[in-house]
Amino acid sequence: MDTETRIAQFENMCRADPTNDMAHFSLGGAYAQAGRHDDAARAYLRCVELNPGFSKAYQLAAASLIETGDLDRAADTLTRGYTVAAERGDQMPRHAMADLLRQIGRPVPEVESAADPAAPEGSFVCQRTGRPGTKLPRPPLPGPVGEWIYEHISAETWREWIGQGTKVINELRLDLSRPEDAAAYDQHMREFLGIDEGALRA
Repeated sequence: MDTETRIAQFENMCRADPTNDMAHFSLGGAYAQAGRHDDAARAYLRCVELNPGFSKAYQLAAASLIETGDLDRAADTLTRGYTVAAERGDQMPRHAMADLLRQIGRPVPEVESAADPAAPEGSFVCQRTGRPGTKLPRPPLPGPVGEWIYEHISAETWREWIGQGTKVINELRLDLSRPEDAAAYDQHMREFLGIDEGALRA
């Protein structure tokens, strides 16, 4: 599915259900892919209005605002998103937003992170959350992606994705037998888990 078709699809979804946060998030991604950064920022910001705990959406909204040159709004979005990510324990979006704040010469807020138990020596620590957790018994998917998840993502975070993935399927009306829908689902999974594309290519 080409970018313009995806944009039209997600615009229709947003019109049909203006409260569908995943549709706005996906629309933001399609706009960003098309280089329509003003529109992308608007879609991502609508997503966080609907779902204030969606830390990744703050990160991507700010990245789009930076592309437009609106550094003040980007800094405000990053500061709010950084706070949300810290409170939720979303380490990967938090670190990414800290990097963006430094990139535009703005201070990283001092925010107390969600209190997590100290990881016992030798225990498994989830890369996405930075929290100790249970290691998956086996790769949940075939191939390099499944191996990466097995090595870096806790069973607790994987279960969280299964719930979020169900929401993605339902709200975006995906049919995973269709290659374009399966690709959309896969992209959401990679963004949610913070899959390191560089490591997969290495």
